[in-house]
Amino acid sequence: MQINGGIRFCEKGLTASLRAMHVQTELIGMSNENITGFDKVGYQRKEPVVSSFTEFIGVHGLSQTVDDQVGRIQMSDNPLDLALANKGYFQVQGRDGIELTRDGRFKIDKEGYLLNLDDSNVLSSSGMPIKLPIVPDKVEDIKINSKGLVSVFNKETLKLQPAGYIGVVDANGILVMDPEVKQGYNEFSNVSLQNEFIGMMPIIRNFEANRQIFMIQNQNLQKVISQLGSTS
Repeated sequence: MQINGGIRFCEKGLTASLRAMHVQTELIGMSNENITGFDKVGYQRKEPVVSSFTEFIGVHGLSQTVDDQVGRIQMSDNPLDLALANKGYFQVQGRDGIELTRDGRFKIDKEGYLLNLDDSNVLSSSGMPIKLPIVPDKVEDIKINSKGLVSVFNKETLKLQPAGYIGVVDANGILVMDPEVKQGYNEFSNVSLQNEFIGMMPIIRNFEANRQIFMIQNQNLQKVISQLGSTS
């Protein structure tokens, strides 16, 4: 006795081609997002994740992860521009709670609070907003060391007066002990344009191949419908 078993999956070719083109369009969109973010401060490359069943379930099998490698660090003329030479994120108090960012372009308000460009408070390692004990006449009097300690020069005592450590955490919210904060620098994206364009080429070729298959199937279907109509 011989028992044969298996699973067969059959569907219309037009549906398969359309689904494949939809998936490839989403992948191209992810690459375009990375290319657009190339010159953005603090942008981290998005890496597409394709599951094993994407060819059957379409875009529902797509997801993405974040590449947390350090980006391109360039010197800035603003002492309140900070970059992280190690992995980690600054913490800011956003409208919907604590937010993580690699964008270290900061400023101070008239009360001495350290803010980001969206006027959100920059948080310390203790989770509290960082406030300078005195508001300096010029931002050059604010010093930030590699550990993230913020200090301001006091003209009366002629000494640096500490304001607290900038809270740098990993993606899970755990404090980074050695963040390697660089004052007077900006970190641009970790996107490589060459790699993005090279990675897009097979996706574009697959899209064109599926488009040609779709057109051929559509033409054949039109011929069959035309012949059935003429015979009736």
